[in-house]
Amino acid sequence: MRSLSTMEVLLFCSLFGFQISPGQDPAEILNRGTDYYRAGKYAEAALEYQTIANRGRVSPELYFNLGNAYYRQGRLAAAILAYERAQRLSPRDADIIHNLRMANLKTVDRIEPVPELFLVQWLRMLAAAVSFQLSVDVFLAMWILFFVSLAALYVVRHMGFIRVARWAIVAAGILILMSGTVLGIHAFLSRGNDQAIIVATVVTAKSSPDEQSIDAFVIHEGLKVNMSDALGDWVKITLADGKVGWVRTQQCERI
Repeated sequence: MRSLSTMEVLLFCSLFGFQISPGQDPAEILNRGTDYYRAGKYAEAALEYQTIANRGRVSPELYFNLGNAYYRQGRLAAAILAYERAQRLSPRDADIIHNLRMANLKTVDRIEPVPELFLVQWLRMLAAAVSFQLSVDVFLAMWILFFVSLAALYVVRHMGFIRVARWAIVAAGILILMSGTVLGIHAFLSRGNDQAIIVATVVTAKSSPDEQSIDAFVIHEGLKVNMSDALGDWVKITLADGKVGWVRTQQCERI
């Protein structure tokens, strides 16, 4: 359980343009949720946290607390969904990783993923070592350095400065290539990575988007799946072991 101070909540809401109206003070809502949680009223706490989340004013701490409240109620799928959303906002948070792992241990399905190629594993390791945001920051900063140094060559005539500018152009060019490559890796790994959590207790996936089609497999709440095509109120899902089937859209929720 994590608590946000009143000042943190107010700063958080002001950054995102949250409108504070009488009776709907976001600090009051979050503090009320925390009080409910500490009192063991987990359903009421989840309702307060969800009120903020529904307005799009989210943070890793908010989803983490929401996941805890759902977990305490035994609402496994909702808890895993909240933890997954928290982890996307803060991928390396040890508490989020731990609670998500504990929640996943309670799921029914144990699906062995298809082994990845060595190249893909290596790319994932590189992407984990260099975050997407860091790659963007370096890419933009190096382009600025590149153009500023290039312009300086035609303005400044001092040989010492020209020598430094040339080295800056070379270094910026190398870092542009490196950061651009990492950005490409992030884009490649995220392609088709539209994931969801199964929220229905038991789901029988179909071989085609038709209730009368052949049963493909049976899965249970809390399982993470990849989504691809959609047709009407059906969505195509892929399991970690490569199995493919169709389920109703209301049986899963996008992370």
